[in-house]
Amino acid sequence: MPLLLGSYAPDMMSKWFVYGVHIGGWDLKATDPVQFHRGWPGVGFTHSLLYGVIWALIFWRVFGSKTWAISFMIGQWAHAITDTGDTVGTMLFFPWTIHIHFGAWAYAGQTGRLTDAAAYFSGPGAVWDLVWIVLGIFSWRVLTRSYFEQHVFTADAFWGRANRYIPMTALLVAYRAAFFYGTCRWIAWSLWAHVVHSYPYDISWGGPHWVHAAHSPPLTWPQLVGVGAIIATGVAIFFASRLEFSRKRWAALRSRT
Repeated sequence: MPLLLGSYAPDMMSKWFVYGVHIGGWDLKATDPVQFHRGWPGVGFTHSLLYGVIWALIFWRVFGSKTWAISFMIGQWAHAITDTGDTVGTMLFFPWTIHIHFGAWAYAGQTGRLTDAAAYFSGPGAVWDLVWIVLGIFSWRVLTRSYFEQHVFTADAFWGRANRYIPMTALLVAYRAAFFYGTCRWIAWSLWAHVVHSYPYDISWGGPHWVHAAHSPPLTWPQLVGVGAIIATGVAIFFASRLEFSRKRWAALRSRT
């Protein structure tokens, strides 16, 4: 559950304002949807690694759950890193406000919900989603009742508390819902874009090129050096912490003998 919430978190409170909504006589929409969604000033910090860390600390220190902390952070990081694949990218290392972007598929959020969906499900983004659907199908055992009861239910106290009021069968449906929702979403939007309508496929790099995509400027050499330094520091800290953990574990084992 926290992994799923983390993966939804970056867009959960912002995407509606990017596309805009009409309520009565009011039209609510960001003046600059790209800046609002991915930039600063804006809510682009929700697509940063720091945002996941902050929520992880809240779940850990305030609510006392390391499981929710780590799982939520992994889900949020997965979303933030994946979105570096489009032509706008994300402020991955916020508060440094440069956008890390690889430009594999077009960002078209500023064009509105329907055009954005048509573009996404016509380009490399649709292929990327399909990869995860296929991976889920090949890993079908994680969707079985036995896997849920033996591994998921026992690992997260949330399910045990929920089971006091909700039967196990309903919890299993909720557990499976995200995968089936994602699969049905991919199928439905693909049919809408290419059967109901006739949007052309364009899975070339940066596609589809028929849509007016938003772009972030390319990184300068100093910025690339800075990004490399940040990544190298993170890797060094990770391996140093692993080494220290191994030393302490070895020392504890020797003290027992």
